[in-house]
Amino acid sequence: MGRGARLIQLVRPYTLLFFVTIAVTVVSSVLDGLTFVLLIPFLRTLFGEQALPATGGSGVEVVLSKIVGPFLAAGTPEQALRNVVVVLLLALILKNATEYAGAMASVAIQEGVVRDLRVKLFRHLQTLPLAFFQRTKAGQLLARLINDTDQVKGAVTASLASLIQNVSLILVFLVILIGLSWRLTVLAVVCAPLLVVIIRPLVTRVRRRSREQAEDRGELTSLAGEMVASVKLVRAYVAEAFESSRFEALSNRYRKRVLRAQRFATLTSPVSEVFAGGVIVLIFSVGTHLALGVGATLRPEVLIAFMAVALRLMSPVKSVANFPTTLAGAAAAADRVFEILELPPDEGDRPGETDARFEGRIEYKHVGFAYGRDAAVLHDVSLEVRRGQIVAIVGPSGAGKTTLVDLLPRFYEPSQGEILMDGVPLSRFTRRSLRGLMGIVSQETVLLNDTVFANIAYGRSDFGLPQVEAAARAANASEFIAQLPSGYDTLLGERGTRLSGGQRQRIAIARALLRDPPILILDEATSSLDTESERLVQEAIDRLMAHRTVLVIAHRLATVQHADTIIVLQEGRIVERGDHQTLLGGGGLYRRLYDMQFRT
Repeated sequence: MGRGARLIQLVRPYTLLFFVTIAVTVVSSVLDGLTFVLLIPFLRTLFGEQALPATGGSGVEVVLSKIVGPFLAAGTPEQALRNVVVVLLLALILKNATEYAGAMASVAIQEGVVRDLRVKLFRHLQTLPLAFFQRTKAGQLLARLINDTDQVKGAVTASLASLIQNVSLILVFLVILIGLSWRLTVLAVVCAPLLVVIIRPLVTRVRRRSREQAEDRGELTSLAGEMVASVKLVRAYVAEAFESSRFEALSNRYRKRVLRAQRFATLTSPVSEVFAGGVIVLIFSVGTHLALGVGATLRPEVLIAFMAVALRLMSPVKSVANFPTTLAGAAAAADRVFEILELPPDEGDRPGETDARFEGRIEYKHVGFAYGRDAAVLHDVSLEVRRGQIVAIVGPSGAGKTTLVDLLPRFYEPSQGEILMDGVPLSRFTRRSLRGLMGIVSQETVLLNDTVFANIAYGRSDFGLPQVEAAARAANASEFIAQLPSGYDTLLGERGTRLSGGQRQRIAIARALLRDPPILILDEATSSLDTESERLVQEAIDRLMAHRTVLVIAHRLATVQHADTIIVLQEGRIVERGDHQTLLGGGGLYRRLYDMQFRT
């Protein structure tokens, strides 16, 4: 489907309102034209003539005579002039009222479209594979979600509504001009195609520059977001000047791109205005000859009305001429939004998938995995985890421990082999039901800028305060929560910055306890904590692990000595397996890792 068709689809839910906008706009255009046509009876009455000629006259005068002729010709010349002014004022009031109604309807469509597009993009982002987020800057995604969608509405509604309004004005005014003098109107229309030829090269350049400008705007957003997220690191390494210079350099590049885009976009307005001005001068020269020469065929008041309408026509003509450049900038933003929407989704349920249930065992059978075209991270991994077992996964950094457990909730799909739950491949289960069986606590706890209650009950609306409090007590978190300014209603700040590392981990454990999952994944949940925090977190983890099937990744081997089975990974392969005592006596990699940690 082409981009134009997709843009039109966005307006489809607002079809009725869109046609109402068009109808109101046409009425407003007709009334706008009427205010200029009324110059003819106004001038005739002002100079002591009959408001409208009794016979003959232009086509516009004939139509006007049939509609309001008797009212304009009633009474004395003073009364007729007053009547002309009354009709003029009424037309002006109605014209502005309909114009306001059309503008508000257009705004309603605009904001509806941008909301729909943002929601659609946000939902689609949640279906994309994790690898997409790992290779894409967060700032670029935010720029597309906020800035680019806002510019797309300019293409779909603001510019389109403006185009329709101005085209309707042009058509109404052309009809009026033809009614006043078809000769002068033909002269103006013949010149119009030349403007299109002049503007087209500018439009091509604007679109290309607008795309570059949007990319740089995304880079600016990304860099600013990184600085805010890592402000502590910046200050610790006294890197404020370095970051400022990076931001200044990028801002300068963005400024140059904006200037290049605006250089051509802004040029369309004076070019079209100068061209229209030349046409007006040409019309005036010819019209003067028709009105004042020997055998004049055009009365002076009609020429004045024609020139007034022609001058009023300049504004919509200029807007229509500028429309392609406005559309080019919006189209560049639309391209960036549709690039994301066109990416194939990875998440979501597929036909044939069923709800997952866990009764007996989890099996990895000859599993291999690689991130895209990179070298394989896992090679021929086979292991079995029975219900109620605690299986520890250890090994040096980069051995593939986290990747191994990330395959279980289907964050990624194996490149080779398969993972079974009670003999059924995980690919036959819906991701939603599969992940509902699991609680995950990792080293990097993710907390939202929300209340303590909302963070513990995250993703669920069916838990009350008593249940959240019970989970917090089991996670050794209730004591420090009680000391917060508003208890469970305390806002934690972005990423939970108001809490220490140990406190954040206990909030995450409370979150997992509240869900009461049968399967638990712990990814170095106690690393980087001080002794007291580690003790409290470990106590909470011990409660969390009770009566569950647990896969635990641990750097500190002291925390996994009581595991039923320990899997030792090296370079993506299982090199040892067994319990603590067996592996310790084996003299292999596990023993070497143990000795390095407990060497005195």
